[in-house]
Amino acid sequence: MPRVRLPITTDRLVLRSFRPGDEADVFAYRSVPDVVRYIPGEPKTREQVADMVAERATAGRVEPSQPICMLAVELDGRVVGDVLLHLDGLDGHDGRQAEIGWVFAPDVQGHGYATEAARELVRVAVEDLGVHRVWAQIDPVNTASTRICERLGMRREALFERASWFKGEWTDLTVYAIRADEWPRVRAD
Repeated sequence: MPRVRLPITTDRLVLRSFRPGDEADVFAYRSVPDVVRYIPGEPKTREQVADMVAERATAGRVEPSQPICMLAVELDGRVVGDVLLHLDGLDGHDGRQAEIGWVFAPDVQGHGYATEAARELVRVAVEDLGVHRVWAQIDPVNTASTRICERLGMRREALFERASWFKGEWTDLTVYAIRADEWPRVRAD
């Protein structure tokens, strides 16, 4: 089974498993309505964050029973966000795919951290796990995440108008993706 080697370091960030002691940092952004506007679920309570941290403390293993890898993103010793890698097709078929996602604290948004972390997730998916295609689904109103996808070299593959019942309303949904054969060229840019 594929395994994500942790921690993953970038120029400024550390992507790692959650661990006890992360709860206050995670609560600081996961409890903010504007931060969780475009991700599933409502703002988290302290108890929900504690449960999430405990459940995700063993991240790194990717297998059919646990195809979702959620990692804490640390900046200078503080958890400032989390990223998601969700693998499809772990039954041995060629053409595996992975969905990626991200959420970051409001005070660190706009500094390129989400792009840096997401770029590393694409690299891990393609180079370490051997996936064929990495994709993200975005509400097109979420222009910040749209720009992240574009910076990663992802192309918009689809726009589904009012196709997603999300948080009590019909919303549009865009799908961005990049294939493994495109990644070396994009990564070199």
